[in-house]
Amino acid sequence: MFKNSFDPQPEMMDDTLSIRPLMREDIEELFSAASNPEIWAGHPAEDRYKREKFEPYFVSLLESRAALAVIDRRLSQIIGCSRYYVSPDQHDSVSIGFTFLNHAYWGGETNFHLKRLMLEHAFKSFPEVWFHIAPTNIRSQKATAKLGAEHAYNATLDLSGSPAVWMCFRLSKDAWNRVLTSKNA
Repeated sequence: MFKNSFDPQPEMMDDTLSIRPLMREDIEELFSAASNPEIWAGHPAEDRYKREKFEPYFVSLLESRAALAVIDRRLSQIIGCSRYYVSPDQHDSVSIGFTFLNHAYWGGETNFHLKRLMLEHAFKSFPEVWFHIAPTNIRSQKATAKLGAEHAYNATLDLSGSPAVWMCFRLSKDAWNRVLTSKNA
């Protein structure tokens, strides 16, 4: 699994979000956050907004023992999830993915807040973080580039049960620190 005794399910928070391990009893709230078809447009699992498609995905998140519930602190409501995982072709690294946010949280700073928390935790143990994005998922490609990640290569990887082509983005700790410095300037 993870090297360095990395904790893939930390509890973290900032002024707007809290993140904690995903639990079985979160299914209704997380499904509510995931039930808009726009969330999954451009995603390989474009029908995941349907209950019968979402439930197996939810079970896989729980079984990963690395999934995190993302909570709007103001509303005390689950608004999405994300997880850490080890890439099949980068065994000594950490990846962040399987992320979605309720459509109402698009276009603002929520994804940046989420990734900032997760990246700060990951960079305590790893010098770089990987992101794997479907070639059709332009929205996620743009969001990942805003974090300072660069497209390194494409690869056929089995990330969720069947091999597929993924765009592999790498974010170094130095590149992330430059993004943070420019945001704080």
